[in-house]
Amino acid sequence: MCPLFWGKTENKEDTKMWHILRYTADLLHLASFGILIWKVKKGKNCSGISCRTQELYLIVFCARYWDLFFHWISLYHLFMKVAFIASSAYVIYLMRRKLPYCLSYDKEADNFDYIKYLIGPCTLLALITAADWSWFELSWTFSLWLEAIAFVPQLLMLQRMGEVENMTSHYVSTLGAYRGIYLIHWIVKFVNGLHISAIQFIAGMIQTFLYADFLYYYVLSIKSGSRVKLPI
Repeated sequence: MCPLFWGKTENKEDTKMWHILRYTADLLHLASFGILIWKVKKGKNCSGISCRTQELYLIVFCARYWDLFFHWISLYHLFMKVAFIASSAYVIYLMRRKLPYCLSYDKEADNFDYIKYLIGPCTLLALITAADWSWFELSWTFSLWLEAIAFVPQLLMLQRMGEVENMTSHYVSTLGAYRGIYLIHWIVKFVNGLHISAIQFIAGMIQTFLYADFLYYYVLSIKSGSRVKLPI
């Protein structure tokens, strides 16, 4: 088992100054789904979007937030949990079932076997790194590792395309910004001696690394006023 937390225990006064980073990251995460849904509905197509990544996100949210039925924290937390689950489920519905959007879903290109290559290894990691083997702790740890690499099918799809549509690039960059701000939030807390989850931080580093290459080309595209072009 690895240590669950690094640093000292924080108190209520310590947490106040970090809330703005956390809430900003949460709102960016929610905004990314808004951008994605807008892209699909406005353009009446879901070209360039990986439904498999959306399915992985739904698994992540269900594994992490299944306690919403009996563990009350605040109205904010309840809203965010329901919003993330509902948004990812709605995107999957549009891509898999709803006409005319589902007609543009490229099943041939979106063929990454995430059960074999992602869910299996993340389940094993959860068993190894969870603080205990309670159902809640295992599912929470599993969701952290899976979220870290859930973007892989989407990344592979974008690399096959080479050139990325503007709305798709905005969606991905917003997701990257969400994770980057959360990473900054954890680093600042750690530097100031406050406790952070070691697993959460390591998983966040992996996820940020996956976004980094795309964000680099996204910044270049903004400077040049063109679409994002990824090396194939």
